[in-house]
Amino acid sequence: MSDSDTTTEPVDPMAAARALLGSTPAAPAETIEEAPAVESNGAALAGDDAVSDAAPIIDPETGEILTAALDEDALLVEYVVPESPFDRPGKWFVVHTQSGYEKKVKQNLEARVQSYNMEDKIFEVAVPMEDVVEFKNGRKVVVQKKMFPGYLLIRCRRGNDVHHMIRNTPGVTGFAGPGGKPSPLRRGEVEAFLSVPEPGTDEVQRKTKPRMLYEINETVRIKEGPFADFQGEIVEINEEQLKVKVLVNIFGRETPVELDFAQVAKL
Repeated sequence: MSDSDTTTEPVDPMAAARALLGSTPAAPAETIEEAPAVESNGAALAGDDAVSDAAPIIDPETGEILTAALDEDALLVEYVVPESPFDRPGKWFVVHTQSGYEKKVKQNLEARVQSYNMEDKIFEVAVPMEDVVEFKNGRKVVVQKKMFPGYLLIRCRRGNDVHHMIRNTPGVTGFAGPGGKPSPLRRGEVEAFLSVPEPGTDEVQRKTKPRMLYEINETVRIKEGPFADFQGEIVEINEEQLKVKVLVNIFGRETPVELDFAQVAKL
């Protein structure tokens, strides 16, 4: 066969490149279907309508819906971090008051704040309260008591005029601090003394974690029974049976005596 009889097919450089790389030739343009656009959240778009929910899976035999489409909005839960009293403007200070007049002194101080137009310097006055578990007539009850009788907490800005006005409020005997000087409380102290207010309320002075009225190693007085007027140290507390075991000195010997809560009293 002569050279003139040999026909050479033109080489397609793109086809040669695909053959070399092992790639599959693209389908003709008329067989390619346009893929739907996809948003960043993975929802395919059909024109202007977005598909946001997965179709439910239905059992072909029973017709029951096995998996319903999830409503993502229904799964969103709003979480609000409670505000700490320490993060409010100003600093928290402790002041001495006449015992038993804490609420009256609080009212006096709040009235003076308004009279002297010092709302921008003295923000809050609180009587720290706590829930205490007591036992009355053989039943456990929770009552509110002052956490620190004879003390108030005041949130204010530091300044001689502020300190002078507080000291001169009727019923205030001075600041609690070294040498009677105002000393701000630390974060842990503030958050231990004051609880976060409930939504829609202004109550911030109630500590909601109950504590027992009696404690281990506490000295109590026996009110009734054969050991009435004896004093002893609590060595065991049985909350379920409302009983305490008190170590009493009887004829020079320490003897444990089991008593009802109603039979003992705090000193």
